[in-house]
Amino acid sequence: MRVLIVDDEYEFANALAERLDLRGFQTSVAYDGDQALLAADREHPDAIVLDLKMPGMDGMEVLEKVKKIDRRIQVVILTGHGSEKDRERAIDHGAFDYFNKPVMIETLVGALTRAEKDSDKSSE
Repeated sequence: MRVLIVDDEYEFANALAERLDLRGFQTSVAYDGDQALLAADREHPDAIVLDLKMPGMDGMEVLEKVKKIDRRIQVVILTGHGSEKDRERAIDHGAFDYFNKPVMIETLVGALTRAEKDSDKSSE
């Protein structure tokens, strides 16, 4: 499964990519919304792990634009500054799941695995 990690915290994004790589995922990293959209269009990831609060284009705008690029890309929100209202809005705009940081890696892996299965079903 190809996963794009989008977070403006460089160390966090790279550490998460490394942890997912060790669990068999193929990861790439983008550090802002513009990079994320370019990577989504170029790499066609199966899933995106997306932060909400980033300078410039925020995660909600990225989510909406990614879904226009390819609605099959599953987006999992992973944010340190989200609210219940943000959660509801993200899910309404097509996010597969939503977590607040910190999240157990097994929880995130489980969500990505479910997202992949859900994507497989919707493409049948």
